Amino acid sequence: MRPAADRVAQLLGHFLPGPLPVRLRAWDDSQAGPPDAPLVVLRSPDVLRRLLWQPGELGLAEAYVTGDLDVEGDLADALSRAGRNVRDRRPARPGPTSMAAATALAVRLGAVGPPPKRPDGRARLTGGLHSVSRDRAGISHHYDLSNDFYALLLDESMAYSCAYWTRPDDPAYTLADAQRDKLELICRKLGLRSGDRLLDVGCGWGSLTIHAAREHKVRVTAVTLSRAQHDFVTARAAREGVADLVDVQLRHWRHIDGGGYDAAAAVEMGEHVGDAEYPAFAAKLHATLRPEGRLLIQQMSRGPHAPGGGAFIETYIAPDMHMRPIGRTVDMLEDAGLEVRSTEALREHYAATIDAWRTTLERSWSDVAELVGETTGRVWRLYLAGASLAFSERRMGVDQILAVRPNREGTSAMPATPSAWYAPVGPS
Repeated sequence: MRPAADRVAQLLGHFLPGPLPVRLRAWDDSQAGPPDAPLVVLRSPDVLRRLLWQPGELGLAEAYVTGDLDVEGDLADALSRAGRNVRDRRPARPGPTSMAAATALAVRLGAVGPPPKRPDGRARLTGGLHSVSRDRAGISHHYDLSNDFYALLLDESMAYSCAYWTRPDDPAYTLADAQRDKLELICRKLGLRSGDRLLDVGCGWGSLTIHAAREHKVRVTAVTLSRAQHDFVTARAAREGVADLVDVQLRHWRHIDGGGYDAAAAVEMGEHVGDAEYPAFAAKLHATLRPEGRLLIQQMSRGPHAPGGGAFIETYIAPDMHMRPIGRTVDMLEDAGLEVRSTEALREHYAATIDAWRTTLERSWSDVAELVGETTGRVWRLYLAGASLAFSERRMGVDQILAVRPNREGTSAMPATPSAWYAPVGPS
């Protein structure tokens, strides 16, 4: 009988013309494909069965998550190299004779049969898109995974967003330094002064809330839909001695009340708002600010053809997420009566941030598996590898957008130049 790897390569050749984009090692230890290509390990015929029942990205992702498929070496590098190998090729559409031959091969390889069990961890949301209850469930799916897991993955500030790498070539400069520099940059762009009122929409684990209160003596209203985050930030504010400056509220952005804030921020929260709902979100932010109050949005962007990030991310990581080109976001903010004064692209900064998280994940793998299980750990390994590539290869972006609510006379009270924003923060 021919080695399994040769038969798999022959099967794939019916659908993807040209040489294999990877080297295969099959369950019988046979190998096929270019010797210098990334090595993909097929541990059982279930890999093929998964692709039969779930073709495309999601089937491959679930094969990886379950361990039926593995990759030797760095996962992001392998994905990048394999992607380059197939980028300019169009999948073939087999004719009747070719399809019959492929089907016979699939039967002999053991790929035909009932669907394999899907891995745990799929998001299961119900209700109307972006209703309060569905948004709460979507946020909980991602952010309530485990505070201990996020504490392991992130730096001590618990900032789960793109950092700002001001000294990327300094070996002593760490992720914690880059996150501190990001938080300080936001505070400077917002022009925060002692006694100001800041609205932090989608406050996460409180990185900006605590930094603004501790370093700038700002009174912060922090809003989240996650019960785990609400309790974490409340306890953290008390532990850091700023409880008198921080009010943590468990509520949807639609239910934010009051106004007159000197500044507002939404750091990588707008992706969860939804496309149809974003104009109302922009109007809500405008309404919360006093005249001459400033708004800082840090938000991921993407082309119009994959606004949710793809089948794997939408199924396992961030359901109902919506991204758009930055220009469309700027248009909606302006339509709400805000004046956009600055945009700053941080795409390369996010690739560096995610790579730092990936390093931590691999270094702490045994702890990760103990906290959330190996299946969830592999979900995150694949998620972070893919996200790093999406930013480094310019399939995704992330930007800081600074806007202001002008007063009736059109005055913005913005500085003449942004030079003060970029003054050195000082050593950590």
